[in-house]
Amino acid sequence: MIGKTLTLTSAGLAVGLAAALLWPAAVAAGTGSWQQERAAAVAAYGAGNYDIAEARLLDALDRAKSFGPNDPRLAATLNDLALTYFRLGRYTEAEPLHKRALEIRERTYGIDDPKVAAILNDLAFLYVAQGRTTEAGRLHGRALAIREKAYGPAHPAVAESLNNIGGLYLELDRYAEAEEYYIRALGIVGESLGESHPFTMASLNNLAAVYDEQGRYSEAEPLYKKALGIGEETLGEHPQVAASLNNLALHYDTQGKLDDAEPLYLRALKIARKTLGAEHPDVATNLDHLGMLYATQRKFNLAESHYRQAIGIRRARLGAAHVLVAQSLERYSLLLTEMGRVAEAQRARAQASAIRVKAAQANRVEIVDEAPKGKPAVKTIVTSG
Repeated sequence: MIGKTLTLTSAGLAVGLAAALLWPAAVAAGTGSWQQERAAAVAAYGAGNYDIAEARLLDALDRAKSFGPNDPRLAATLNDLALTYFRLGRYTEAEPLHKRALEIRERTYGIDDPKVAAILNDLAFLYVAQGRTTEAGRLHGRALAIREKAYGPAHPAVAESLNNIGGLYLELDRYAEAEEYYIRALGIVGESLGESHPFTMASLNNLAAVYDEQGRYSEAEPLYKKALGIGEETLGEHPQVAASLNNLALHYDTQGKLDDAEPLYLRALKIARKTLGAEHPDVATNLDHLGMLYATQRKFNLAESHYRQAIGIRRARLGAAHVLVAQSLERYSLLLTEMGRVAEAQRARAQASAIRVKAAQANRVEIVDEAPKGKPAVKTIVTSG
């Protein structure tokens, strides 16, 4: 990939809250304060106010613990908090919460229940962001199989899984597979949720990224613009809008249209910082892309400043061995070479190379996709290069 910000989809808080509101009256009578805290968290999360969502969910979690260690409400709250930590870039805190929620739901509903698939999807979503594609592929494949069996092939939850598997293939530069999954997802979403739904925005953005990666720019641009329009209309100043701005900017940047790209990058960075905080991984993506643009313009001091900020954030939030750290180091190395700082450039390249070697050894992906009736299931093994 050339660095798109994937607009992946996760079940999110709102879906879970809708189910929570259906508790029987006898049970609901004791859940009022928990429900109120969770509703407030949903509203904050939907607006991109993740710090507020975290605070309300921590209060909800305290109340949910009183329901017992295997209560579905506890699982829902744990998963909501994990999703919020993901959005805040706090990946190591999110994982154990997802796993604990998954264990509760598997015990409560059984391993093949759609409620289990929702957490499998969310955990896989987290693993993709961490570069753990092997684990992500297995979980996404399992979630897709559960959802297709439970809902049939044309349900939005199936589209969610298809979209996220497409994102995994895109991360691995497997464009034909990514395009296939995105087109399937987009068709389902357009029919079931409508052309102006934020989920449609996600699928449009990602399909455009596939086309960009292949140099199919005339096909990509209208999809990016349509996605951005949906986001601005339905979400306002939101992290997903920042992601769309970043992707359209990178689309222009790749074609050498720097004057078109720079204001979009800057607007994306401003929104990301405002809504996610200055140390979020998405902010690092914006900084990294601005570093590339300034390096191309030979504004070396500006480029170095942005690269160093991006590297610092990615190391702190994703870990020193993450492939995105390697990506930033590689770009920084090229800049240092241009600046005549050869020894520093060699050190940066060596660090990046070590990360890449380790990642290549680990990233083997297996996705099992349930086949149409009468045909064998298809197992796809993907090894990242």
